[in-house]
Amino acid sequence: MDQRDPKEPMALDEEELMTSGNRLSSKDFGFQKSHGFKNFPVSKVPRSQGLEPSKQEEIQQILTQLKAGIALLCHPCPWGWRSFQGNCYFFSNSQLNWHDSVTACEEVEAQLVVIESAEEQNFLQVQASRFNRLTWMGLSDLKHEGTWHWVDGSPLLPSFMKYWNEGEPNSSGEEDCAEFRGKGWNDSKCSLSKFWICKKPTTSCSSA
Repeated sequence: MDQRDPKEPMALDEEELMTSGNRLSSKDFGFQKSHGFKNFPVSKVPRSQGLEPSKQEEIQQILTQLKAGIALLCHPCPWGWRSFQGNCYFFSNSQLNWHDSVTACEEVEAQLVVIESAEEQNFLQVQASRFNRLTWMGLSDLKHEGTWHWVDGSPLLPSFMKYWNEGEPNSSGEEDCAEFRGKGWNDSKCSLSKFWICKKPTTSCSSA
């Protein structure tokens, strides 16, 4: 019968190393488990009481290694999101109406995308047009016809008017919500189902 030496240290179960943040999964938001620990070398940890100084040093070394491994898993954006100039963006693979798109972003502590610079507009326009998708942004004139505001309450600046496609917005048939269409923006019926983009700031990886 194979007997284990009681002094022999036991290996940490890989499951014990997984953090709750790496177990996120979502049908709509494409989160995935991290595989950062799969190839991470871990020494054996003794479980006996009254450890000798040498064993305490070994545990301290292991904890240092684990801390370094966790740091490698730190990402400024959630899995499935893209980073650009200090923000994270989620490009949906399913379609919702404009109001439900707003809610979907809020549920992951984000906003239906608010565009704040020419660089950001170019980045988003390229992504939205890559697959020729009609995609909601967080812009509408629902509160007052012809006066466009972002979901955070800020007004559409005059310098951004150039991004509307020719002849848009035309408010034809109660088109009160803005979308990416082709090489620019278009106003469309808020009740229609389209892809959407969520935006939130990147997170800092703690070095503590």
